Amino acid sequence: MAKWEEDQIQFLDRHGNDTAKAKYEAHVPIYYHRPTHADCHVLREQWIRAKYERKQFMKKEGSDDFPKGVKEGTLFKRGRDNGQYLARKFVLTEMDGTLKYFTKSDAKEPKAVIKIDTINATFQPEKMKHNNGLQITYVKDNRARNLFVYHKDGQEIVSWFNAIRAAQFHYMKVAFPTANDKEILNRLPQKFLKEGYMEKTGPKPTDAFKKRWFTLDHRRLMYFKDPLVNFYIQRFRFNILCKNVLLYGTEN
Repeated sequence: MAKWEEDQIQFLDRHGNDTAKAKYEAHVPIYYHRPTHADCHVLREQWIRAKYERKQFMKKEGSDDFPKGVKEGTLFKRGRDNGQYLARKFVLTEMDGTLKYFTKSDAKEPKAVIKIDTINATFQPEKMKHNNGLQITYVKDNRARNLFVYHKDGQEIVSWFNAIRAAQFHYMKVAFPTANDKEILNRLPQKFLKEGYMEKTGPKPTDAFKKRWFTLDHRRLMYFKDPLVNFYIQRFRFNILCKNVLLYGTEN
């Protein structure tokens, strides 16, 4: 398929009328992310393609065209030490609430098992310098960790993104039976509120300022040595008073 230009996407975003929406968005799953003008190109392009080319949402949920909470395939994952992107097998399973990845396609044991209720997935094309770059942040052993992955095909990476949302939505419907849909949707992957460099110092008067990458989401503030580090250095929850931390902003 030909690549859609930005002005074409914006035109369709802004000029879709209620009649067209009633037809082409008749069966959008509740967990499916509906992009806005603030979302990245691949999300908006695939949203338009799904509606008008594939006519994906004119069919009822349950069709093979819909992302489900079960998915298996290959994504290119950034290495922790050398920064190279290598093909890795990923398996998403709604039933046991996990996302796993394997270093080899025929490996029996996963390299990592990630609980889907701890995942936040957000597209990071600028940070990762790849149009289809996806950052998966999760918590393990009370530490925030990052996976940086991409797929060459825009439809496939967006399918992974919405499959994670589907798995989380259905998993939380079981885990929190009294929660309504809106409450659960608010816990699905969301973009970070703000990211950027600041310089911080430690608790001692002699501690020097060091440049660190800060990430603010809806529940915590984290900082890393640089934007593409896999492990956070420190994490602060909003309901905890953080003492002896002095920092100031710098330009990127």
